[in-house]
Amino acid sequence: MQAGQRRYLSIHEYQSVKLLNSYGIPTPKSIPAKSAEEAYNVAKEFGHNRLVIKAQVLAGGRGKGKFDNGFQGGVHMVDSPEQAKELATKMIGSKLITKQTGAGGRICNAVMLAERREPSHEYYVAVLNDRVSQGVVLVASAQGGMNIEEVAAKDPSAIITTPISFTDGLSKEEALGVAKKLGFKDASTQEEAAEIFINLYRIFKEKDATQIEINPLAETKDGKVLCMDAKFGFDDNAEFRQQDIFALRDISQEEPSEVEAQKHNLNFIKLDGNIGCLVNGAGLAMATMDVLSLHGGNPANFLDVGGGATPETVKKAFEILLADPKVKSIFINIFGGIMRCDYIAEGVIKATKELNMTIPLVVRLKGTKEQEAKDMIRESGMKIIAFDGLDEAAERAVELAV
Repeated sequence: MQAGQRRYLSIHEYQSVKLLNSYGIPTPKSIPAKSAEEAYNVAKEFGHNRLVIKAQVLAGGRGKGKFDNGFQGGVHMVDSPEQAKELATKMIGSKLITKQTGAGGRICNAVMLAERREPSHEYYVAVLNDRVSQGVVLVASAQGGMNIEEVAAKDPSAIITTPISFTDGLSKEEALGVAKKLGFKDASTQEEAAEIFINLYRIFKEKDATQIEINPLAETKDGKVLCMDAKFGFDDNAEFRQQDIFALRDISQEEPSEVEAQKHNLNFIKLDGNIGCLVNGAGLAMATMDVLSLHGGNPANFLDVGGGATPETVKKAFEILLADPKVKSIFINIFGGIMRCDYIAEGVIKATKELNMTIPLVVRLKGTKEQEAKDMIRESGMKIIAFDGLDEAAERAVELAV
């Protein structure tokens, strides 16, 4: 399996609904649409006009978001097929900007139409890996539909945390106990909630999830318990055995430079600064970013080329860095343990020549084949500024980025 910078896979809400339903977990009836005309037809199929339309982008805060065409809100009530078509026209093909997307927003390629259900009470439920107990926990609260971090900060007693045995799962007795603590009053809703908790853990284990968050879980006015919204995260290390899940990946929702980097086994995460970083090893990459920040600089990225980088890989890394118009200088910081410094030097020289680079380069090379690398850089005649000390190199990279 290729190494990538993704920590986990997220899937769209309509895909989450389908997964929940496949495990017998009830949700409002929901159907996706990828065009305005399809949204019209889907709304007509429902046979009633009490619907909601939701923009399908992988980001929170959709309801309060704004599209780049000026249209406000990624979640709206729908009262007719015509209105569904009109709203879908404004959403599909435009970028939704929310508190989580940043100024660039994320493209909306689909909407989801769902039947409107009236909650009498909203709850929060999640299945998570817990670092403290080093196991899986069910986290629940009777204060759903809002930011759970705020609830936990204001009233820790409002959060119910139940450890789950990895092998045995959540027992019926434990699940019913959580349902009762949450305040489900009658036996039927307690039973429904308990079954949901048990099956959420089944998904978590069987699909290699890292997070399942239901917010809200609702008890409706007609006495049903439904998952109204779902957020999933899946462990990217399990891609080899979860191919059906990873086939749902939507790269249109990801940063293009990160997708490109992943194709070449580069661990790359785009940031907002103006100093490009090329480093080997995640720890050294983090330390490099810290030192740049200490000298008043702003890293434009995290980039770990790994121990098996070749001159061609280094050139590709430069192409990705140079594609960011904000980058004003590039800092290369290499410790040659597994990695040979002369390989990096060869790649730097090759990239500088072939990509006609005008951005200043600051290089610090230490370790295996260090002297050979320095000789190569000196003899190349390229405008590459070499340093032995980390602080001096970082300080110069910051100065050149101004």
